[in-house]
Amino acid sequence: MSSSEAAGNLEAKLERLLAVETFDPPAGFTPRHQVDPDAVGDPEQFWAEQARTLIDWDTPFVKILDDTNPPFYQWFGDGQLNVSHNCLDRHVAAGRGDKVAYHWHGEEGERRTITYADLLAETQRFANGLKSLGVGRGDVVGIFLPMIPEVVVAMLACARIGAVHNVVFGGFAASAVRERMEVSDAKALVTVDGARRKGKTAPVKQSVDAELGDLATLEHIVVVRSTGTPAPMLDGRDVWYDELLAAADPVCPAEPLAAEHPLFILYSSGSTAKPKGILHTTGGYLTGVTYTHRLVFDLDPATDVFWCSADVGWITGHSYIVYGPLSNGATSVMYEGAPDYPDKDIWWQLVEEYKVTIFYTAPTAIRTCMKWGARYPDRHDLSSLRLIGTVGEPINPKAWLWYHTVIGGERCPIVDTWWQTETGAIMISPLPGRTPTKPGSATRPLPGISPALVDEEGKPIEEGTGILVITRPWPSMLRTLYRDDERFKETYFSRFGPETYLVGDAARRDADGYLWIIGRIDDVINVSGHRLSTAEVESAIVAHEGVAEAAVVAQADEDTGQSIVAFVTLSGDRVGDDADVAELRDHVAKRIGKLARPKRIIWADDLPKTRSGKIMRRLLRDIAEGRELGDVTTLRDPGVMAALQGKIAAAADD
Repeated sequence: MSSSEAAGNLEAKLERLLAVETFDPPAGFTPRHQVDPDAVGDPEQFWAEQARTLIDWDTPFVKILDDTNPPFYQWFGDGQLNVSHNCLDRHVAAGRGDKVAYHWHGEEGERRTITYADLLAETQRFANGLKSLGVGRGDVVGIFLPMIPEVVVAMLACARIGAVHNVVFGGFAASAVRERMEVSDAKALVTVDGARRKGKTAPVKQSVDAELGDLATLEHIVVVRSTGTPAPMLDGRDVWYDELLAAADPVCPAEPLAAEHPLFILYSSGSTAKPKGILHTTGGYLTGVTYTHRLVFDLDPATDVFWCSADVGWITGHSYIVYGPLSNGATSVMYEGAPDYPDKDIWWQLVEEYKVTIFYTAPTAIRTCMKWGARYPDRHDLSSLRLIGTVGEPINPKAWLWYHTVIGGERCPIVDTWWQTETGAIMISPLPGRTPTKPGSATRPLPGISPALVDEEGKPIEEGTGILVITRPWPSMLRTLYRDDERFKETYFSRFGPETYLVGDAARRDADGYLWIIGRIDDVINVSGHRLSTAEVESAIVAHEGVAEAAVVAQADEDTGQSIVAFVTLSGDRVGDDADVAELRDHVAKRIGKLARPKRIIWADDLPKTRSGKIMRRLLRDIAEGRELGDVTTLRDPGVMAALQGKIAAAADD
């Protein structure tokens, strides 16, 4: 059969499957972990059982939940533990030191096999190295590294001594690193000489120096030798990672820490230009990610090979590349590189090579692979896969079916997971082998999680569309926004009271009780699973000397879920052209990162505003999506919208 005939047959099959509303669990898949969500009568006791069963405690907790000061909840507050010990020492002590923690694969074909004993040895040395630089309990350590094993070592070393790590996604620009180091008063930064992507190398240390050179609170920069890129080193401040390890004592006991001791800060774009420093703590977070990684992925650490394709710089990487898998003693794949380099089958080559059994990726990636065609996965034996999952955004049914058919071979359950940076761990997901699935629905909440749908006044909605909230605390929830308790309360716990967490998503519950996530209710754009603040992108655009004003909105995108559309007013009487579009996109990339570049820039003589001067982004979204305009009665000048529509129509004619 020709490739065109095969593609046509697959397309026809997918079209037929679109008529199927519900898919039963695949025949022959027997779940390893039996949990009945409806049997959780006492959520506090349920979570206490998970914490006691799955986690090693230096000092066992007695108090489960302190809810006397909502929304500042505390879990297992009188207990002590160490995350690094739970991820490393206990497995080595149990005789599993030779078990592979990571199969690391570089984009040029490099391979490293890292055992739990290897990881423990390097983590202890680096922890001592950090201490020799004056880093101690409560100090913030920035981490700006690509997907190399040293990023895991750095995180675990911080956890070992009670330092608070602040990881920045490797795709961000150095200016974004500076902002996050500055607002968190980071004492040290761990970075790299250079980072590779698709055969090209970027000089990371040089760009970091250009942005962070005058940052007074940053006492030390530790540099990993990765690519051999020239990296100027400042005496007294900079130190090579390998030299720091060589000089360090090989033994560093894990420090017992209070369950509510801060573990990490992760900055997430919000609805203002200032990123939000989401703070997670030790005991509750580790309980949540250990439990969900084991249950949702039906994990058997003795036999499974787990691969989460995310980047460690996002919460998915924190929870399901580092802490969840290591706490469970699992073997994972870590890949540094793009999904289409050196060719579009690299992911499936790795699945075959490492006999991956569980694969977890984003709908954006699935849609991209779908666009490339089934011929790439068809080159490889994917029969090792037994379960596949999605994360980061809702998945459209056709992509779900392609994933189910082409990658899962119609034998693998799909766990379509919903959760957030703020929740720390998966909240809504099918239970594999138990929950019938509906393409595009995350199905039902996990045991111990209490979501609800409410209307604008906070009244419950049993069926239909509403605002998603969570009505009870859970262990892995964020504790606050770093150094900004008031913003924490205002953002998440003001609209419906201090005991109800505002998710920020709209959702629909169908007649079977299944939840369908619709999208954000605030000004956050989800590009390929990466949450970007509209205000942050707007601030970057208006920082250009030629821009007078800008408004950014999301537009549905078949490849990335959502894309960024910028309406831009230039200064003076300038008229924007293609060169200006390219310049502005490059300008945004330098200030935030390439993923924040607007896909479309629409030149606007003026922006639609209310009589009080507020930009009507709702109407801009209507224009971007090609919809009929909503209510325009509150506009100060309705002619602005007519002019914009005329420009877009003229551009379309061209």
